[in-house]
Amino acid sequence: MTASSATASADPLLTAPVPVLKRRPPWRETFSSLTVPNYRLYAGAQVIATTALGMQRVAQDWLVLQLSGSVAAVGVTVAMQFTPMLVFGLLGGVIADRYPKRMLLMLTQSAAALLAAVLAVLILTDTVQVWQIWALAFLGGFVTVVDNPARQVFVNEIVGPRLLRNAISLNSSTFQLGALIGPAVGGLAISAVGSGWAFAINSGACLLVVGALGMMNPKKLLPTPVTPRGKGQLAEGLHYAARKPAILFTIIALGAVAMFAYTMPVLLAAYANDVYKVGSAGYGLFNSLVAVGALTGAVLSTRRLGVRLRLVIGGAAILGIVQASAALSPDIVVFAVLMALSGAASLLFLTSANSLVQMSTNLGIRGRVMALYILVQLGGQAVGGPVMGWTVERFGPAWGLAVSGLVPLATAGVIAVLMMRRARLRLAIARNRLVPSLTIVSRD
Repeated sequence: MTASSATASADPLLTAPVPVLKRRPPWRETFSSLTVPNYRLYAGAQVIATTALGMQRVAQDWLVLQLSGSVAAVGVTVAMQFTPMLVFGLLGGVIADRYPKRMLLMLTQSAAALLAAVLAVLILTDTVQVWQIWALAFLGGFVTVVDNPARQVFVNEIVGPRLLRNAISLNSSTFQLGALIGPAVGGLAISAVGSGWAFAINSGACLLVVGALGMMNPKKLLPTPVTPRGKGQLAEGLHYAARKPAILFTIIALGAVAMFAYTMPVLLAAYANDVYKVGSAGYGLFNSLVAVGALTGAVLSTRRLGVRLRLVIGGAAILGIVQASAALSPDIVVFAVLMALSGAASLLFLTSANSLVQMSTNLGIRGRVMALYILVQLGGQAVGGPVMGWTVERFGPAWGLAVSGLVPLATAGVIAVLMMRRARLRLAIARNRLVPSLTIVSRD
């Protein structure tokens, strides 16, 4: 046991030293995680899998809208996907800490492949109904309960702590690359061959991930020690997060963003169908524009020297401003540009939040803390989906989009005030300039 790990064991709030960059990395090191062979294999499979998943999500949301004629029904679909995480998410973190992550991911991806295949058969045989889509989305949510925390911790096992921050950013890049290609292809596929094939392709992509995990060299992995069974492990994860401000404030900000700003399927479906009347192809295009910005934000996030709490809270505020501004768009061109900016702001916030929480958490409890993180992220969408669906139907898409930005902005403002109080800081007006400006000064 090293000195740092011994210290961390003695005090569960301490973490091992986090590598801090003293200079901005050159562009040639933007993809440094890909120097690890196991990570190259993993990332390649993820690009294909997320592309197929993007196709399926567009097909699923559009199919529900066409079958039901209701934007609120799309919100219910989102809720069905994420409700299991809201209820059982912390249990998924306990499972991730107790069992080998690679084995868990092979099991969860196999289950996801089966669910996608069942829905593909229902659609291709023209027997699908909305309740069936909801039921399978709900079952898929249980897969996510275990898959997501295990996936978060497994990245560290592949690349190690030195490359973890870069790998988190590249993970987001691969996800957004898939989200960029998938919705555009999915929108065209719906018109050309129907929704069923999107689900069939996603089933095959999940099996591809299982194959990639099986092909990894286990001797090159850095497995996290599994946590033995014990009482109070759920509560331990909650107490740990509550006692560390960097984790607590980040998760609060994430909750506001997830519940309101990350319900884009509901908002974009409404804008495509009711405001600009551009159909399924336009819906796929809107999703792709968000992903273009998100991919840009993910790549830029690899250039950061470090991650601090104020960067995370500032990112939530910027995202709120962009999305609230989009509600005032005079035409589809301005709306499209702001959606791309929203995607960039969203990913800069998400990669910052993810990095800060992971690097502020001990390895032995990281699965449970990341389960809490994901519970808030996905559970917020489970609650926010129906809420935003109702808001759109009751007050219109513009009001829905405005709310999606103003709530995260207000939350970031409250957290900023709390952070300043903890640090004994206050705002003051600097009058020694030609134009007075706000500045932060000590209360002492």
